[in-house]
Amino acid sequence: MKILITGGKGQLGRDLEKVLLNTGKYELTCLGHDALDIIKPGNVQQIVLTNRPEVIIHAAANTNVDQCELDKDSAYLVNALGSRNVAVAAAKIGAKLVYISTDYVFGVRSSHLTFVELCGRAIPYTEFDLPDPINVYGKSKLAGEQYVASLSNKYFIVRTSWLYGRHGKNFVKTMLDLAKEKNEVSVVNDQVGSPTYTKDLARFLAELIQTELYGIYHATNGGFCSWFDFARAIFQMAGLGQVKVRPASTPELNRPAPRPAYSVLDNYCIRLEGLPALRPWEEALQEFLSEIQE
Repeated sequence: MKILITGGKGQLGRDLEKVLLNTGKYELTCLGHDALDIIKPGNVQQIVLTNRPEVIIHAAANTNVDQCELDKDSAYLVNALGSRNVAVAAAKIGAKLVYISTDYVFGVRSSHLTFVELCGRAIPYTEFDLPDPINVYGKSKLAGEQYVASLSNKYFIVRTSWLYGRHGKNFVKTMLDLAKEKNEVSVVNDQVGSPTYTKDLARFLAELIQTELYGIYHATNGGFCSWFDFARAIFQMAGLGQVKVRPASTPELNRPAPRPAYSVLDNYCIRLEGLPALRPWEEALQEFLSEIQE
């Protein structure tokens, strides 16, 4: 099976390449921005028609949440229109299309707030909940979803969250770098989500593309935590318990883009379809830290 990966040099793309190659089942073309500029329809169509992949995994995106807020045009150009270009090209050759989306297509619903006030906990979002993004990044990724769903009839929209891995910048690597310089760090404790290891997401995608179970999926490591709890777990598992984590509130950070206080995804369709579940986030984090420390 021939597979084309957009964003092939990014954090997820690099782990996708490794996981898929290790199966021995696929012929891969992994392209970064320098080789495939998704905002140029002609460039996308030429490469797709030349390679004629059976599956396109569209991982290219503008994921800088604050930069998206400051430069709305760039966010929509890449995340929305760029995804349209990939979807049109995939439809022309009848390829399966996997679109990597985000938990940030959800925001803070009144029903969540009411439930939290009454019961002290919130309900994770399923694939059947209506998106309600509160920042430009989430809105542009949702627009990309809508293009994919309207232009392709063989698509998988896979929403994930809080990605980290060996390649590129991410929260885990940032915390480990800060530990080399500081004995105390401040991390927000009022944003809750599910940390997800790129290698685990790549393994799930390798299973999903072999099926024709098209539609929307939530795919995160199991469980959830706040960024504050995530940071504490990183330091403890990495043997850096001497680093103190101070809880901070989102308003204290004064970031350009608003963040949802609660964006936990329920991997509901994975369970309904009997697909392999992703392991708990704590277990995945421990493996990742062990690997990068070797």
